[in-house]
Amino acid sequence: MVAGRVAALDWKGIAAELDAHGCAVAAAILSSAECEALAALYASEDRFRSRIVMARHGFGRGEYKYFAYPLPETVAALRTALYRRLAGIANRWNEAMGIGLSYPDEHADFLHRCHRAGQTQPTPLLLQYGAGDYNCLHQDLYGEHVFPLQATFLLSAPGKDFTGGEFVLTEQRPRMQSRAEVVPLGQGDGVIFAVHHRPVRGARGSDRVKLRHGVSRLRSGYRRTLGIIFHDAR
Repeated sequence: MVAGRVAALDWKGIAAELDAHGCAVAAAILSSAECEALAALYASEDRFRSRIVMARHGFGRGEYKYFAYPLPETVAALRTALYRRLAGIANRWNEAMGIGLSYPDEHADFLHRCHRAGQTQPTPLLLQYGAGDYNCLHQDLYGEHVFPLQATFLLSAPGKDFTGGEFVLTEQRPRMQSRAEVVPLGQGDGVIFAVHHRPVRGARGSDRVKLRHGVSRLRSGYRRTLGIIFHDAR
């Protein structure tokens, strides 16, 4: 079960990695069969609410589709199980940054908050890249309510299905140049990362640093990923 694999992760270590670097790898969460089944959904129009061709909007090259409700069982289970483990980290970060907002323990309660504010569209998505495609650095903000962490899972096998196409995270600290983090992933691995900002201890307490994420240029083959965003969209 996906929820059991999430629960078995080293969450103390993940929290430390998120605090230190703004990202952490969740290894071997999806089996190869689960990855292939999720990737195959891309051809099914009735599971999605919209399709975005990145080049039309200046987002990069490639495309993605947002799932419609009800979400596929594996996607829904991942979203619920991950949120439960990340809510405490999100609350600790907000407290450190002086943000007077807390997140409930259960994802259903947070979604209720989103829906009351008019954010009712699901945000989990499948992304597809071919040779030469890439995703520009960006932040996934869809409305007033934003959960400050999200996750991406690699559904394809690097070196076999594609080359290139690394996950990239950049961080802009106050009065410093940007720092880049490249996160290698295997098939079925996930990376958990900050959506838009996180606290970093500075000389005068915690600084609020800004982050963006993207995908470097694919050199060959096809790369498919699953994105898990915890807030819904307008």
